[in-house]
Parts: sequence; structure tokens; C-alpha cells
Amino acid sequence: MTAIRPAAVAGTFYPADPQRLRKMVADFLATAKVAAPVPKAIIAPHAGYIYSGPVAASAYACLVKSGASIRRVVLLGPAHRVAVGGLAASGAAAFATPLGIVAVDQEALKDSLSLPQVQTLDEAHALEHGLEVHLPFLQTIFADFTIVPLVVGEATTAAVAEALEKLWGGPETLVVVSSDLSHYYDYETACELDQATSRAIERLQPEAIGPEAACGRIPIQGLLQVARRRGLSARTVDLRNSGDTAGPRDQVVGYGAFVFVE
Repeated sequence: MTAIRPAAVAGTFYPADPQRLRKMVADFLATAKVAAPVPKAIIAPHAGYIYSGPVAASAYACLVKSGASIRRVVLLGPAHRVAVGGLAASGAAAFATPLGIVAVDQEALKDSLSLPQVQTLDEAHALEHGLEVHLPFLQTIFADFTIVPLVVGEATTAAVAEALEKLWGGPETLVVVSSDLSHYYDYETACELDQATSRAIERLQPEAIGPEAACGRIPIQGLLQVARRRGLSARTVDLRNSGDTAGPRDQVVGYGAFVFVE
């Protein structure tokens, strides 16, 4: 296994130039308001950086003080490009961004593939932006880490929760769920919907998150189920939308940053 999954959205969702990208991420992190302990899991958005980067940074800034303790990142997000039954793993040995190469944890990947709902499907990863846009944040914060990238398609909450339990690990493992919130409502409506989703996440109520609440609803629900079972607490650290960052307010996309602490 030698294939490297190349960056698919560098130059569109985020800068392709390494120096520009590094500065952009560093600036986002520097301006994020941090008032939370180092989390075990986070939920962060995956739109173009000018839209969702400041909100994603609010979650990632909570990890800056984690030092070298985190060495593996389990990264889950919804399928945008290819229909997926269950969860799709990648057959690549590593993922590339303008900031370098991130290796896939092969032992953890093997563990996940032992589950019937997980299959290797490189097509699901080839053009998928939902996982890729998180990598530059992770590369900026952590000097040495591996990833377990999983694209979530038609799957049950229980199936996602089972995969997360298999990969949960200890303090060396971080779980990242990639998701935007409401899509294309007017500003006021989006704020109301996203606030309701925020309350459901903080209360660890996966059943309260409907199909229109978040594009990553299924991985979010799986995380909430595990968090509830394991006694984690959830907190909203940022809740905005594209009307707050870089877009008009007639049709907006919601973004939330949430942290889960053991």
C-alpha cells in the first residue's frame, strides 16, 4: 500500500500555496476565543475557509495546548460526492495537503474494516472535501499524527457508534466529526434552527437532530450516542453562519464548533 490521496480542493476551499495556507490557519487560530479544556472529540464545519474557517478554528484552538499527547485522529464526515452504504474507509497509505503528508493509521484501519458496516471505497474519498479541509488545521497543531478517515453514507446511528467505539482509544486519540449545520435558509431562520441543533448536541440527544439540521447528521448522532454512554459533556464554543463571516444573509449555511470533554 503506497498510494497517496492527493489534495482535491486545495486552491478552491483553501489556499494551494503552503505559506498562504499556513498563515491563514494560524490567523484563524490566533483570533479564536478559547475557554475550554482539551477535548476528546470535536464537531467542526467543512465549508470554504473564508466561510467556515473562523468557526472551525474555535474548536481546533482548544487543542493547541494538548501538546504531543494526541497521535491519532479519527476523522468522520458525510459523503458529498459518492453514494456510500455504511462507512467508507480509504485504501490510501496517506493523504496529502499543501502542508505535507499525513499517514493513515493502518492498524486502526484494519480494526475498523473488521466491522461489517465499514468497507474500503476510494471513490468516496477521491473528491471529498469534508475530511480534507480539516487536515491543515490538524497539521498546524500537531507535529506527528496519523488519521483514520471514514466517509459516512447511509448508516444507522448505532453503526457509526460501533465504529467509534472500536476506534475510541485513550488520550492519544482525537475524534473529529465534520459537519455544517442548516443549509440555505434566511439568516433569522438559520439562527433559530442552528440554536436548536446546538441545544440537542449539548444535551447529547441524537434523536433531536433532524435530517435538515446538519449535513453530517449521522456521524454527529453516532458521536452523541457514544458520548452519552461514556459520560462526556458537550459544549458549544462557536455558532455562526455564512452571513456572519463572508456571505449574504438571504440564504446562509450554518456552522458550529462543539467540544466534548471526558
